Amino acid sequence: MQEQKKSPIRRGTIEDVPYIMQFIKELAEYEKESHKVLATEDKLRSTLFEREHPYAKVLIAETPEGIPAGFALYFYNYSTWNGKPGIYLEDLYVQSAHRRNNYGSALLFALAEELVEIDGGRLEWSVLKWNTPSIAFYKSLGAVPMTEWDLMRVDGDKIAALAKRSPGINK
Repeated sequence: MQEQKKSPIRRGTIEDVPYIMQFIKELAEYEKESHKVLATEDKLRSTLFEREHPYAKVLIAETPEGIPAGFALYFYNYSTWNGKPGIYLEDLYVQSAHRRNNYGSALLFALAEELVEIDGGRLEWSVLKWNTPSIAFYKSLGAVPMTEWDLMRVDGDKIAALAKRSPGINK
């Protein structure tokens, strides 16, 4: 009987928070946005692991020696047109020393497997336009750019300004 090869992908745990924080900082540095990282280990612990309903989930890619080499941080979204849940991939990162070992593709394959398990409709994420190596990698796996859509964002003080205009939500 052939021995089944151990997957390099596992679910993140609260013990992984220092690695997750490190990966976030390294990704921000790669994207030339280090100054924008406001996350802390305490915030990650409380929002990802210490809640009954965490705001996001984490997959960890490990080397054969059990060393975390990268991560995928994601959450569920919903397609009204499909009438199905989906996954939004917030961050995908593999340390440079561990690239070319298929950890990035293994993380994406694991997300696709989770989508199949929940009868999901799509996997989406954003990529910086200048990040041509990642764009080529994603296209090689069958991803297509959503060129007809623009990403919109409200953050910082503008969130509070919008909230002040709310008529409230009936309970």
